[in-house]
Amino acid sequence: MKAGTMCEFSKKEFIDGLQSLGVDSLEKFREKIPYMRSELKDEQKFREIYNFAFGWAKEKGQKSLALDTAIGMWQLLFAEKQWPLVDHWCQFLQARHNKAISRDTWAQLLEFAKTVGPNLSDYDAEGAWPYLIDEFVEYLNETGIIQK
Repeated sequence: MKAGTMCEFSKKEFIDGLQSLGVDSLEKFREKIPYMRSELKDEQKFREIYNFAFGWAKEKGQKSLALDTAIGMWQLLFAEKQWPLVDHWCQFLQARHNKAISRDTWAQLLEFAKTVGPNLSDYDAEGAWPYLIDEFVEYLNETGIIQK
């Protein structure tokens, strides 16, 4: 729908969005939902939606995304595109970070989830990951969630 703000649709955004989906009835909208969910399985489409979600979900005038909102978005987005560490990531943020999420951390987390396996065997401590992701890896090792 290309809405500018989460949970808000102008009349134009709503109408243009439904037209671009080919939807002109509630029944057609229901029929379209499985297709829209299936699009999340496509790597490029998921990346587009993921990157769009940051700007869409943050409050107007803010550069960062509120932690609770970011956690909700990650749980929603990664529900379809499985990332086995998403729950641990969210728990880590609540326990150790408790601050807003920058666009850089948001973007780099997708790269981390895509390139580093759930056992962290692909993780390079010398890589250019944001500090928060390095802290997350330490947390996983410290808590015994991941065995070295």
